[in-house]
Amino acid sequence: MRKFALIAAIALTASLGLSACNKQDDQQDAQQQVQQAPKPTDPSDSKGWNSYLGQIVQKNMQGMTANQPYAYMVTAGTTDDAKAQNDRQLQSVQDTVARGVLPGNLLAFGGPVSATTADLVVAAFKDAKPGSFKDVIILFIGDKADEQRVTDALKPTGATVRFVAM
Repeated sequence: MRKFALIAAIALTASLGLSACNKQDDQQDAQQQVQQAPKPTDPSDSKGWNSYLGQIVQKNMQGMTANQPYAYMVTAGTTDDAKAQNDRQLQSVQDTVARGVLPGNLLAFGGPVSATTADLVVAAFKDAKPGSFKDVIILFIGDKADEQRVTDALKPTGATVRFVAM
């Protein structure tokens, strides 16, 4: 009987300790939600846009089984350097599309100018083989006006398309 009482006391202490940990986790989650990065107003603020888009990607990773997502931040393309960077980004995505992506991966696309991001996605996936992205999640972060053309471009690939409005 003493052993039973001792085991019950240990179990009670452990459960109280674990419930306290859960309360701390809940408080930390609430603090993190309050500290979300705001949407930048300057299209050339790449650090701000990376923070803003990064938090959106983090919130939309459900169903992903890969270690980490592939995130593509498309610049506004207002300078020659930015246009060159977008061209390199397009080439990189086209190479990825040609090679294929394993199921369970997530590819995220976003940037300060939704139309520029949508143009990149449409151009990158124009030669994708039908059904080649089955069970791959593609997240497009942009304006509602660009959602349909991105969805239409990705539909033949068999990808799971997610849209988040900025």
